[in-house]
Formats: sequence, structure tokens, C-alpha cells
Amino acid sequence: MARYSFRLPDIGEGIAEAEIVAWHVKVGERVEEDAQLADMMTDKATVEMESPVSGVVVEIAGEVGDLISIGSTLAVIETDEEIAENETPAEEATEEEIEAETPGAEEATPVKAEAAAPTPAPALAPEPTPAPAKAEADRPVLASPAVRARAKDLGVDLAQVQAEGDRIRHADLDAYLRYSAGQGYLAPGTPRARADESVKVIGMRRKIAENMAASKRAIPHFTYVEEMDVTALEAMRADLNANRGQRPKLTMLPFLIVAICRTIPAFPMINARYDDEGGVVTRHGAVHLGMATQTDAGLMVPVIRDAQDKNVWQLAAEITRLAEAARTGKAKVEELTGGTLTVTSLGPLGGIATTPVINRPEVAIIGPNKIVERPVFDGDDIRRAKLMNLSISCDHRVVDGWDAASFVQALKKLIETPVLLFAD
Repeated sequence: MARYSFRLPDIGEGIAEAEIVAWHVKVGERVEEDAQLADMMTDKATVEMESPVSGVVVEIAGEVGDLISIGSTLAVIETDEEIAENETPAEEATEEEIEAETPGAEEATPVKAEAAAPTPAPALAPEPTPAPAKAEADRPVLASPAVRARAKDLGVDLAQVQAEGDRIRHADLDAYLRYSAGQGYLAPGTPRARADESVKVIGMRRKIAENMAASKRAIPHFTYVEEMDVTALEAMRADLNANRGQRPKLTMLPFLIVAICRTIPAFPMINARYDDEGGVVTRHGAVHLGMATQTDAGLMVPVIRDAQDKNVWQLAAEITRLAEAARTGKAKVEELTGGTLTVTSLGPLGGIATTPVINRPEVAIIGPNKIVERPVFDGDDIRRAKLMNLSISCDHRVVDGWDAASFVQALKKLIETPVLLFAD
């Protein structure tokens, strides 16, 4: 038998560590070659780690939520001899290496069936509790089905409720609720408070927490909001959808992306990334547009590469593909990194205005809000219009207020005159 130390490989360019988000094995279990060992998260992408050998797991590096450095031991596997002999020296770890890296490794051995069962520690005697009076213990609980159902909804044990007569009535239950534990009266059907729970912040939730905290801590945000009349654009969108054939259905987002890409060349400071440590701002020519996507695991930002080269139909298809990949956990690392500008929208949840947090190292994020119908003045006439507020948050170290306002006003012109989106 020999021990194999599986070291965490480099699973992303420039990554120094990764977080354990799931273990698929336990110490003492047998794992086969190419079977899953663990899921590791880095740069908002989850990577499956597979065992390079077959054997019994004798050590694992940590618990879910722990950070593991690239190159450090993730798991130690006791292999069959014939497999160990086929391993190359570069892939094997010596007993001394394992012991140096994982103190107490010599004590971790596979579970053996013939091993004697440990002697259980003597159980502590339970605290004596006074026996209830026999008359009270034997007291039958009489109540109507309605009272029983209400007590069940409220989580009340009817055996604890004192009855004025021969059976428990709603008035007796009310009295118990009013005076028990000083909680006061609870209306019928009122649910009891949930118990407190502590949830470890790990995986995607921890990445989001770290990124948002770093963004607000390092970046002096400012937000500019403008109202846009999207009546003509919504009419155009409806016409295109009515004649789309087999093409994907168009939402507002593809049109907004086209407008952004047409406006960016005049405002290169918006489509940029800021290197805090180097003090360098890189103004990007191509628009690699991130789109904030809500998933069960938390907020992810898949990136539409070279958005400036795509039409509304191509953008709609790419939006659908990337959103599905993010929600199902199939998005690749390269599809979740390298954005130069982000768009975030609450969709049907809407909102009058938002103040989105910048996805660093980007310097701006755009947030369209809910479309509402309101009467507006058109000269001396009043007409029904579809209006939408658009927010933009910017890094004030890189983008001035005048630049942000000028960019949004140029964007507004295209949105309110949608034919310009398709003009050369």
C-alpha cells in the first residue's frame, strides 16, 4: 500500500487559492479513478476535482467553506500497490512530505472492518425532573376539531392549556396565548416566529460578499438617473417579435446593448477597467458586456464577448444561452470573467431607480428600471407614453459626472429614436 497526495492544480489563470464548496468523499471511503473528489470555486466558477487514482481516502484538506492554496494537498489517498507502482515520481508524495504538510497524518488510517469498536464513553445521567402529578398526567385532553386544528397551527400543546369547563374551548386557548410566556394575545392563524438559524457564508455567497465589500470600500461611487421615453422602441420591439419566425424573442436588453455599443466610442472612459495597484486605467476598444444574472446560488455575471459586433437577434440568443449556463452551473470560467462594462436589471420586479454597485475592476454599471405608462405633455397635447428610468453608477476616480451625464444623454437619443440604432 502507498499514499498518494493529490495537490490542488492551477484551475484558473492567476488564481492563488480556491474554496471548497462540496466534498463527494469522506475519510475512510473508497474512491475510484476519475471519480469526483470535491467541487472547488474560484472566480465565480465551480470546478470539479477528480481523483487521479483509486484507493481509500485517508485525509481531506478541510471543510466546506475553507480556502485551499494552489499546489497544497487537497486529499491523501491510500492506493493499491499496483497502482502506486505505476505513478510517476513527480506525481507521488513521500511519507515525509505528507507528514510535513499534514500533521498527524501517520495516525489517519483507512477504516477496517476487523478493528475493535471503540468503547463508548459512559453517558451522563440526565438531570432529574420532577414527575408530574398523576391526576395531571392522566387528565384527558378534550377539545373540538376546530380548537385542535387552531392549536396545531399555532404550535400549542393542548395538554398545557387549562380549561374552564370539561373541554378546551377557543376562549381557553386565547387565555393561554395571552398570558403564556408574556407573549400577549396572538390572533387566530398567526404563525409562530421561526427559530433563529446560523448560516455559514460560503461558496457563491461569500464571493459576492467579498466583491461587493471591496467595491464599496475602494470605489467612490456616484449614480446618475435619467428618464427615457421608450414608446417608439417598444412599438418597434413588438413589430419585430410579431415577425421573428424561428428567431429568439426580443426583450428590451438587446436594444439597450446595441445603443450602449454605438455610444461607447465617444465615451471610452465608460468602457474601462481600473488597476488599483498599478494605478492604470485601460480603455477597451471591444465591449465585453457583463449581464448580472440571478441564480439559485447567487448573482453571477456572464459576459457577452464583442457585443459591438452582434445584432439584436444575435444578442438575444447569446443572452439566453449565457443566462441558462449561469443558472445551471455550466458557465465556463472564460464566460464569467473579462467584462469591461456591466448591465444589471431587476426585470419584472422593476423599481423607480436603482443605485447599482460597480463590478470591479470595471468603472461603470448600467441599470435599466421598470417601464411604466404615464401621461406626458407633447407640446400643447397630452399623450400616453411608456417611460423608463435608466441608472448608471460610475467610479469617480475615472469617470466625471459630466462624462456620465453626457453618455446617458447620447444613449437617450438612440433609445428614444430607435431607427438610429439600425442606421449606418
